[in-house]
Amino acid sequence: MLVRKTLQLSDVDLKAEGDTGRFSGYASVFGGVDSYGDTIVKGAFELTLKKHGKPKMFFGHNWGMLPIGKWTTAKEDDHGLYVEGELTLASSMGRDVYAALKHGTLDGLSVGGFVVKGDYDETETGRVIRRWSVLKEISPVTFQADAAATIDLASVKGADITEAIAEVESIRDFERLLRDAGGFSKGAAAALVARVKAVLGVVGEPEPQSAEAKAMAELLTRVQALGSHLPG
Repeated sequence: MLVRKTLQLSDVDLKAEGDTGRFSGYASVFGGVDSYGDTIVKGAFELTLKKHGKPKMFFGHNWGMLPIGKWTTAKEDDHGLYVEGELTLASSMGRDVYAALKHGTLDGLSVGGFVVKGDYDETETGRVIRRWSVLKEISPVTFQADAAATIDLASVKGADITEAIAEVESIRDFERLLRDAGGFSKGAAAALVARVKAVLGVVGEPEPQSAEAKAMAELLTRVQALGSHLPG
């Protein structure tokens, strides 16, 4: 599934260098607990950086547009994922983003990529993410801090959507995908799932291959399709 984690600029120690378009900071900090109860631990990015190299740079995770610059350094240290980047100042978007970064009007940096079952451990309150299978990109973003984690199915095409849905093995997984794909809060996602269970007459967890489980997967697909047409 596609996962994004956002940090406030106050947490990333962002530093811009004059009018060169260069800046540096932390795209992820280890050991903290975000608003969804998730924690990223040291070592999570080592494999993807070694295997796939430095990620791309977009604004607001807009993978459909040209990159706004490039990351020249991406490495882990004891504190987190440290990055150095250069914005493409010859482009209008690159100049606009750089001006916003220097003025402090962007709210954070966000890592975007894929995690799969086995990359994380479930806890009572969230996940401990020990491995990030593929770090696709890091974006300057305008999201608020409470949008610390999202699973954006609207930007995952074809088989990736099927795989993400196939990973739903519990009501908790279903709630998480509803919450993130459709923009529901924790409470709203739980309430919607409870209502679906009541309508379907489901008690407890539905069997993975049951009609109820398939109905929930179909509902998730429909919510995702609806969410892709709503303003971001």
